Amino acid sequence: MPYSISAEGLERHTAEEILRIEPWGPHAVRVRASPGTLAPDAPDAPDAPDAPGAPGALGSAPPSSRADLSAAEDGSARLVNGRLAVEALPDGRLRFLHAASGRELLADKTPYTHHPGPRVHAPGGRTEQQFEAYGGERLHGLGQHLHGLLDQKGCVIDLVQGNTVAAIPFLHSSRGYGLLWNNPATGRAELGTDTTRWVADAGGRVDYWITAGDTPAQILDAYTLATGRPPLLPEWASGFWQSKLRYRTQDELLAVARQYKERGLPLSVIVCDFFHWPAMGDWRFEASEWPDPAAMTAELSGLGVKLAVSVWPTVEPGSDTFEELRAAGSLVGDVGGGLLTCHWPSRSAEEPMRPMAYYDATDSGARAALWRRLSDNYRSAGVACFWLDACEPDLPRDAADRAVYAAGPAAEVANLYPLLHTRAVADGLHAAGEDRPLSLVRSAWAGSQKYGAALWSGDIPTTFDSLARQIRAGLNVAMSGIPWWNTDIGGFFGGDPDDPAYREVLIRWFQYGTFSPVMRLHGDRVPNHPTFSTDMTGGPNEVWSYGEQAYGILRDHLLLRERLRPYLDTLSRDAHRTGAPPTRPLFFDFPDDERAWDVDDQFLLGPDVLVAPVYEAGARTRPVYLPSGARWYERGTGHVVEGGTTRDADAPLERIPVFLREGAAVAGALR
Repeated sequence: MPYSISAEGLERHTAEEILRIEPWGPHAVRVRASPGTLAPDAPDAPDAPDAPGAPGALGSAPPSSRADLSAAEDGSARLVNGRLAVEALPDGRLRFLHAASGRELLADKTPYTHHPGPRVHAPGGRTEQQFEAYGGERLHGLGQHLHGLLDQKGCVIDLVQGNTVAAIPFLHSSRGYGLLWNNPATGRAELGTDTTRWVADAGGRVDYWITAGDTPAQILDAYTLATGRPPLLPEWASGFWQSKLRYRTQDELLAVARQYKERGLPLSVIVCDFFHWPAMGDWRFEASEWPDPAAMTAELSGLGVKLAVSVWPTVEPGSDTFEELRAAGSLVGDVGGGLLTCHWPSRSAEEPMRPMAYYDATDSGARAALWRRLSDNYRSAGVACFWLDACEPDLPRDAADRAVYAAGPAAEVANLYPLLHTRAVADGLHAAGEDRPLSLVRSAWAGSQKYGAALWSGDIPTTFDSLARQIRAGLNVAMSGIPWWNTDIGGFFGGDPDDPAYREVLIRWFQYGTFSPVMRLHGDRVPNHPTFSTDMTGGPNEVWSYGEQAYGILRDHLLLRERLRPYLDTLSRDAHRTGAPPTRPLFFDFPDDERAWDVDDQFLLGPDVLVAPVYEAGARTRPVYLPSGARWYERGTGHVVEGGTTRDADAPLERIPVFLREGAAVAGALR
């Protein structure tokens, strides 16, 4: 069946499917296939009413581009758009090539005998797309997964949100392409040695976008151009964030902020965690514990500190918003009928654990209702930032699979939830005149960066092994288009401030956090509260909580972070302009150095600062690879080292190895 050329691009119609290949931004194309008609994209405007359409990350109209299209008599066709060329074969298979060299970047899987082909449209709306696999290919991105790997070749990655998991279906390949699986259905990416396969559990469509780039920077530039540039980081957000589980009262939180000021320690943000509200879904302070939020934020402002507050999507019967949202159809439904519920702690003496519903972030009315409460009850009192916790939403997997959203059933649209929840806040802030929205979030999807998502890695263990996994996870987040990423410094689950072994973990993690895009200390420290309840709190978790030796080291790193903030502001502008992540793998800036592609436990902070975290107990040295193409100045010793070499660097407890590109302007801040 021959291809036709239309205003959209190339199309091929058969009895089995409609296939469309169209230019979508410079150096990129979008491919869609369906056994029926190709649905239009869902509207993306902030005030657009909910309407039928195919939801995704690309918006409703592609950026303008010029492409060359041609069709041949043998039934094949060709599309060339900048660096990317597409060969459409007569049997419907596609090959993606580097336009200038003709080198194959990616191709549809050649089917075996009796195999249905590279695209599968199965009963129930399940779809598959199969590509060839390549020896030596390195694959990065796909969001945040704590498997401890940077190169994910050989992995099977579930495209399902969860605590510690952010499923972002964008894949970066060392072969010079980036691919977005533009489908919010649950599913998986199978990165096998014989096949790369993308699977959507529902939705009935294949929809992906692919770009070609000569460098990783070009690929991230094209991806964030197509899915949205991140806004500039607010100036206050690059400093130190103090948090614990949890400050129970206004007086307790203010006392901590005052002590930072008295000790002369830099503090930019302090966090008010969960259960500061009367009931889930009230989205306001409990007056008996937080009697004067406006006075609190005013005092904090005088100390140079912003307040961030935790917001959950859970809605308790009897709360301020439950009946409003229920009557409007703005709560998540259950496929079995009624509302989807899960048991959570309540202040109710009769029911300390109650079944609670969820506001539906895929419903524009629900998002507007949420923002009204956040604006009236928090922002009007001076709150600067919202911590969108549990925004998967946090449900057991069997319950999550039963969810019915305004946008569709969970199997078809579940991954939209964290994206649109973050959008609710960004849209509200933009309407209020704020051009640098930022929300601390636990889950994200493709395009979350354009709504100011600052992703953190969830509730993680407090071990050196956990720290090692964060390093790799953060680099894959960076290669997924999310520039602002962080961890709970020290981990979340436990950690005894009086235990010398844990103090070492905390120190090394704090040193790593000093060079992270966002630096936030958090965790549920010993002594832990015995139950998950509304009166729970954790042990002390301030920088002076870990003994005098640790305090001196942590204080020095707080001051170092302050000196780094002008450099971080420069990196924020770079991310906003080109999508370049502040922290990135060595190969991002040194793609021609083959050895740089294999380093997974170091990173670059911008183009000029190389960081080698320490993640082993008792380690006082560690090997550091310095990429070729530059000379490197070693912080702490002043030695200048040629690139392309591995150095056994000193790592006393007081510092981790950090190297500066020779001649870098930031060197003065780090000496």
